[in-house]
Amino acid sequence: MKVIVVGGTGTLGKAVVQELSVRHETITVGHQSGDFQVDITSASSIRDLYEQVGAFDALVSTTGNVHFGALETLNESHYEVGLRNKLMGQVNLVLVGRDYISPGGSFTLTSGVLSHDPIRFGSSASMVNAAIDGFVIGAAIELPPGIRLNAVSPGIVKESVASMGQFFLGHEPVSAARVALAYSKSVEGLRTGQVFRVS
Repeated sequence: MKVIVVGGTGTLGKAVVQELSVRHETITVGHQSGDFQVDITSASSIRDLYEQVGAFDALVSTTGNVHFGALETLNESHYEVGLRNKLMGQVNLVLVGRDYISPGGSFTLTSGVLSHDPIRFGSSASMVNAAIDGFVIGAAIELPPGIRLNAVSPGIVKESVASMGQFFLGHEPVSAARVALAYSKSVEGLRTGQVFRVS
C-alpha cells in the first residue's frame, strides 16, 4: 500500500512510519520537513499535497496543535487554535482526500486520552479530541462504500514526557511504538468508525 503519514516527522509519526514502512510505501509529510510539506489549516495546501502525491491507499494523521491553559485565562482565540488546527485540519484531510484516495482505502486520525480522561489546563484538548472521535463515528457511516475512517486515541507518549509530562500528572505513559500498533490495526485491518484507545 501507499501510505501517507501526515506528522510523520514528529515523535509519534516516526514510530508509525517505522511500523508501517517494513510492509508498505510510506510518504512522510511534515509542516516544514519530510518528503512533502503541508499546512493542515489550509484546505488549498492539503489539496496541493494530494496533487503532488497522487492516488494513495491510506492516510494517517498524527498531527495537530491545541492550546493548554487554565480555563479562567482562556478566550475564543485560544480555543480556535485547536479547532482550526487539530480538528478541522484533520477533518479537511478526509474531506479533500476523498477525491484522491484509492478504492478500499482508509483514513486514520489522532484524537487523545483527554476526550474522556481530562486534566487541568486541558479543556481545549478535551473538546477537540472528543470532536475528532465524534466526527470519525459519524462520518464513517457516510463515506463511499469501502472507504474506512478511524481514530487512534493515545495517552501521554513516553517520548513526550519531558515536554508534556507536567500536564499529565498521574497518567501512565505509553511508548510510541505501542501506539503505532493501533495505527497498524486501523490501516491494515477492516474496521471502520472505530476509536482505538491506547493508554
